[in-house]
Amino acid sequence: MKFTKMHGIGNDYVYVDCTAGVIPEISKTAIFVSDRHFGIGSDGLILIKSSEVADFEMDMYNADGSQGKMCGNGIRCVAKYVYDHGLTDKTTITIDTQSGIKTLELTVEDSKVQKVRVDMGAPEVIPRKVPCDISLLQRDKEESEPVIGEEFEIQGRTYPITCVSMGNPHCVTFIDEDVRSFDLEHVGPMFEKHPLFPEQVNAEFVNVIDGEHLLMRVWERGSGETLACGTGACATAVAAFLNGITGRSVDVELMGGHLQIQYDESTGHVFMTGPATEVFEGEITLPWE
Repeated sequence: MKFTKMHGIGNDYVYVDCTAGVIPEISKTAIFVSDRHFGIGSDGLILIKSSEVADFEMDMYNADGSQGKMCGNGIRCVAKYVYDHGLTDKTTITIDTQSGIKTLELTVEDSKVQKVRVDMGAPEVIPRKVPCDISLLQRDKEESEPVIGEEFEIQGRTYPITCVSMGNPHCVTFIDEDVRSFDLEHVGPMFEKHPLFPEQVNAEFVNVIDGEHLLMRVWERGSGETLACGTGACATAVAAFLNGITGRSVDVELMGGHLQIQYDESTGHVFMTGPATEVFEGEITLPWE
């Protein structure tokens, strides 16, 4: 199997060009290639496919083999791949995902894509659409009322959570302690698999630097901690705006780098801008082939 290793500010995936045909055993392959000791090493597997409704289709799988609906860092790398490898010469392209068709604007320098701006669509905050089971929260509000800064107790500690979907579910918590030393490996899985989130959840823990800068760590469902999460950065920016912490434009610093997020007032859409990097190409023999 030919592949390309790419990353968006440290959120790395194995990319396979499937425009000429698909690969078998996709979930099994995702688990194998993601293993950082016995495989290639990545946060998951992304397949680049032809599409009848968009320029291309992105099909993503997490490191545990589960299928994901959307990946902000991953889709930027798909855009870089299709342009740099000659599958398109357009600098504005559409990519079909499990969470809908996304429009991407490519910034090209010396015939290579350096950064990509993605229209991530409108955030969803209605609890049942995130989804979030609000019957497990102590609240006296309408079922359709968003979860914004509400108290959530887990293992004796109360967290102020805001729930947002960016095509996949996110739970954003703003904390005072230094997020760099926060016990994410312990707390992250408790959020991810809590019954409050029927489809599990991506959990973001965030420090507010100032009104235009946020520092974030993320625990992704199906992958654990990653150096960056594009949809998570978007959800965090939306949560910060809804909580009155920031305006509509914010720089989100993740462990792997920075993303610029704009929550556009006129369209209600979230726009994410960031880099995409190709690391290397290779071939690997799958053990069951």
